[in-house]
Amino acid sequence: MVFSSLIFLFVFLVLNLTIYLLVNDRHKNKVLLVFSLIFYAWGGPKYLLLLVGETFASWFFALRIQNSQDDRRRKLYMAGECIVLLGLLGYFKYAVFFLENFQALFGIPEVIPNIVLPIGISFYTFQLLSYVVDVYRGEIHAQPAFWKLLLYSSLFHQCIAGPIVRYETVANEIDNRKVTQTDIYVGVRRFCIGLAKKSILANSCAAVADSLILPGSNALAAQSALGLWLGIFAYMLQIYLDFSAYSDMAIGMGRMVGFRYLENFNYPYIAKSVQDFWRRWHISLSTFFRDYVYIPLGGSRCTTVKYIRNMAVVWFLTGMWHGASWNYILWGIYYLVFLLLERFVIKDRIPGALKYVYTLLVVFFGWVIFKFENLGELGTAFAGLFGIGTNGFIGMDVSTLFLSNIFLLAFSVIACTPLGKMIRQSLLRYGSSNKVAFTVFNITELIVPPLLLILSVLALIGNSYNPFLYFQF
Repeated sequence: MVFSSLIFLFVFLVLNLTIYLLVNDRHKNKVLLVFSLIFYAWGGPKYLLLLVGETFASWFFALRIQNSQDDRRRKLYMAGECIVLLGLLGYFKYAVFFLENFQALFGIPEVIPNIVLPIGISFYTFQLLSYVVDVYRGEIHAQPAFWKLLLYSSLFHQCIAGPIVRYETVANEIDNRKVTQTDIYVGVRRFCIGLAKKSILANSCAAVADSLILPGSNALAAQSALGLWLGIFAYMLQIYLDFSAYSDMAIGMGRMVGFRYLENFNYPYIAKSVQDFWRRWHISLSTFFRDYVYIPLGGSRCTTVKYIRNMAVVWFLTGMWHGASWNYILWGIYYLVFLLLERFVIKDRIPGALKYVYTLLVVFFGWVIFKFENLGELGTAFAGLFGIGTNGFIGMDVSTLFLSNIFLLAFSVIACTPLGKMIRQSLLRYGSSNKVAFTVFNITELIVPPLLLILSVLALIGNSYNPFLYFQF
């Protein structure tokens, strides 16, 4: 079950909100917990045991860390948490990758096991790790009730697609939260925006990208150069709209019941440097690596050699987090190179608007690396973008596809910018002194959420192309 499915929208979410609003305040958390466990078990009940088990281990180790006065014991408990959680993550997410590479080098093992990746394991593993580390540092108190920690780790709003929610963000809200009518409206509006991003724009951009970027080196070589550029451009739009849509929906659903999750995307495609891009893209992941890897290693307050080492560790892990494949590792190294270039070579030497062009080009080619897990296909695609080994510069099918999707691409580009937000803020600002602006603002606030919901449902009903995400975390 995913957020952009009809059964989620009209059965699961409706039941959840209805029961949640009807029950006594003492039972609201239990309602959320039950629905969260059902939601997670929908994709495979056996992996619910893994989520519960990791949460129990984190609950146990955090309490032992907090109650122990012996620093050595505290370190042992912290090490136990890391071994259990990272060991399980390594087994489910990376065991096959390492075995395949070992087999390619040494011919063993003969048979590689088929290990299914549990949905959302990277997200809830990182959340639970951050929780225990924060207890170890004395920044938060350990949660004494196991079921409340399970609620934190399993909340269906963000359990399988993020953002990575730190315990300190919701610690007080688990027990003390109030929901106003404004919260419900803001939450519904944010959810509808995310749903429209996913069902109308992201899915359609994905269809354009997949029609132009066919699997296999021969198929890529048969495409025209401009077809590859257009395909990667559509993929670039789709991947942002996909990720940010799920964050929007998670933030919106959380707000409906009193949880205020932090923002996860801040219009990264208007960034003026690669560093700025990563301040805006998947903010919860970037801050996780910053606070739990980069700063403990020494951050930037060290020698140049150690700084490069720290950055290399972070970006290797960032690449690996996104998937068990060499292209993701290359993707992390690619961004490492540009971040080091910006710090030591480029600095502020790129003038004016060229900063934005430079950043978009770096990000564009980064998504090429991210897209192709097969390195042969990656090489063919890179060469094809420069007209090497492709079927000409442009084909009739590409120009036809572009013209038939020009409005989709235009709306998708606008959705990647803060233009809509700026218009809304302007209407709100002028509405205080202008009656017409005030009327327009109120009308748009009233009709936008239901209009987006209706359009999204129509898109979901009429569009069989509706995958969850291309990447399992």
